[in-house]
Amino acid sequence: MTAIHNHNSPEQLTRWLRRAGLRPTRQRVALAGLLFKKGDRHISAELLHEEAQSMRVPVSLATIYNTLHQFTEAGLLREVAVDGARTYFDTNVSDHHHFFVEGENSLMDIEGPVSLTQVPEPPEGMEITAVEVVVRVRRTDA
Repeated sequence: MTAIHNHNSPEQLTRWLRRAGLRPTRQRVALAGLLFKKGDRHISAELLHEEAQSMRVPVSLATIYNTLHQFTEAGLLREVAVDGARTYFDTNVSDHHHFFVEGENSLMDIEGPVSLTQVPEPPEGMEITAVEVVVRVRRTDA
């Protein structure tokens, strides 16, 4: 599925959601507009909920979570789990890796290749479908 960045009219978003196999409800169209209007970004459900509230989009946090997971299943978003308590959603669905900035609770794309010298053998009867790397960093004192 191709990205919809910078093409956010409700009609375009409606067509885009239909092509992804999703029913374009008012809330999905509004949330898609919020998610993709700023280009590639990493966002948590809580932050998206805050944005929706500030734009007067009447939506519950539970609906935000459901919508983010539906968009992920449809291939419109990529879920990035940093640890058990933090999950972010990435509008850039290409294969890439991330820095997690501790203390700021934010993600940044890693530009360029990441080299791994050894990937473990998968359990019997399974195959590796992807390897995702999250490098935890923190700001140094200037």
